[in-house]
Amino acid sequence: MKSMLSFVLMAFLPALISAQTVYPLYGVQSIPNSIDGPDEEKTEMGDEGILRISKVSRPTLTAYFSEKGKATGQGVIICPGGGYGILAAGHEGADVAQEFAKRGVAAFVLKYRLPNDETMINKTIGPLQDAQKAIQMVRESAKEWNINPEQVGILGFSAGGHLASTAGTHFHQVQIENPKESSLRPDFMVLVYPVISFDPAIGHSGSAKNLLGENPPQEMLDKFSNEKQVSTDTPPTYLVHAKDDRVSIQNSYVFEMALKGKGIEVGTTYFETGGHGFGMVNPDSNIFWMDEVENWIKKLFAPLL
Repeated sequence: MKSMLSFVLMAFLPALISAQTVYPLYGVQSIPNSIDGPDEEKTEMGDEGILRISKVSRPTLTAYFSEKGKATGQGVIICPGGGYGILAAGHEGADVAQEFAKRGVAAFVLKYRLPNDETMINKTIGPLQDAQKAIQMVRESAKEWNINPEQVGILGFSAGGHLASTAGTHFHQVQIENPKESSLRPDFMVLVYPVISFDPAIGHSGSAKNLLGENPPQEMLDKFSNEKQVSTDTPPTYLVHAKDDRVSIQNSYVFEMALKGKGIEVGTTYFETGGHGFGMVNPDSNIFWMDEVENWIKKLFAPLL
């Protein structure tokens, strides 16, 4: 047990060194839509070397800031994937945040609540509440954190991509207290091998089951199939996906088509191979999608500089 603990602590060490602050997402406020109970959150390292956090009921936001003089003014909230069952908080969270911070973009890893009928009154909106709260927190703290409040984006992997795309298409449906009426619309989205649709033909059944429960009504499946929720107000989006992904690339294709149909700017990096869950680096390609995203974000906000 002692050696295992040491191993986990060593795995956490790089993130702990570069993480500026871990913020309880709701501060001293009560967590909305929450059922009181013990904190059963569990962190472990999987056999494949993936850091996994499960049973999250107390959400946090971990901030990674750039060195003085490097900050671009942009900020991005990162939603790790895990099928709404766990959070892959290392290679789809802390590692990505550190890379963004090196590039001048303030990054915030969202440890969002995982849907659970024992800890939430309505589990279908719990993750979205946390994403909206994260956007609100970053935007309302923008001056303090040296961020332009009109350049706050959201990035998500896999089911975290579903959450990010939900934040970008459901922002008019305010699920949290918002006394300052801060905009909950992300200014851009980056979706990496995302779950987008709950259409059985292309969707990820595990994510749909964990978020919506067994046999959800068609109305709920449609509501959370985010290609069906795109509007002219949906933020510019960058999509990353491999064609051999077990989460069908059709998820990205249908979202790209819906965005273009509304005149929304879209960027893409589509790999021939790479499978699912590769994080920042697709070992089958010499293309580093973070470079492509960095250039896209610069072009996106260049007219505002």
